Amino acid sequence: MHVVPRIAALLLGLGLCTVATAGTEGAPPKRKRDNWIQLFNGKNLDGWKPKIRSHELGDNYLDTFRVENGILKVSYDKYAQFDNAFGHLAYSKPFSSYRIRIEYRFVGDQVSGGPGWAVRNSGVMLHGQAPQTIGLDQRFPVSIEAQFLGGLGTRQRTTANMCSPGTHVMMDGKLIAEHCINSTSETYHGDQWVTFEAEVRGSKLIKHFVQGKQVMEYAAPQMDDTDPVAKRLIAEAKGKKLLDAGYIYLQSESHPIEFRKVEILELVDQGSP
Repeated sequence: MHVVPRIAALLLGLGLCTVATAGTEGAPPKRKRDNWIQLFNGKNLDGWKPKIRSHELGDNYLDTFRVENGILKVSYDKYAQFDNAFGHLAYSKPFSSYRIRIEYRFVGDQVSGGPGWAVRNSGVMLHGQAPQTIGLDQRFPVSIEAQFLGGLGTRQRTTANMCSPGTHVMMDGKLIAEHCINSTSETYHGDQWVTFEAEVRGSKLIKHFVQGKQVMEYAAPQMDDTDPVAKRLIAEAKGKKLLDAGYIYLQSESHPIEFRKVEILELVDQGSP
């Protein structure tokens, strides 16, 4: 007669003990009560504003960003040429400490005139500069980019990489000046949906996750004082370089991409949950 298991089962039923279960290594922290906010409502672009290069803030040039059948789409069917029309869709308010979850997939072919490096390339910008401060012909907001890359059918191509337009980060205690650093993610070919998540703790720590697995970690996001736009923003911030808050942007970089979920969970503090 197995007495110990029967006693353990009784205690478990009374809520007096717990059973440890194996989790996914490096998975985002779980909370008992998650109050996720849907930044994309599945119906329209309410709460979002486009900024496309050479066009004024709010001008959704050639209907680049649109919602169809519950999907937020970046489309180029009305373009004859891309003509460096790099675009970003900004959410209406800044955030500091949060988790963000995005489901995306690449579809179709790159628009004519798009740069070779932008094939199946997009992303989400974190801690971005205020939309109204972006110059008319500025290609990218000063921000930290979680770069989305789709597989090209043969070789490895990681996603959820870190790119740094006008910024730097710290990794393993060292300042990273390279523009892009690859994650450790798998490669996702074709038009499959991919789930990306980031845990952002102000200026202290940022982690990237793909399909529930941590693939990157860095800290101290900061503006690069050698970048002309960042230099101006640093001056306006009275010398402050560290980025502890900012705007969220979805990218349009010449390859069609779709988003079916963009949601955020604000975190009360910047420490561990």
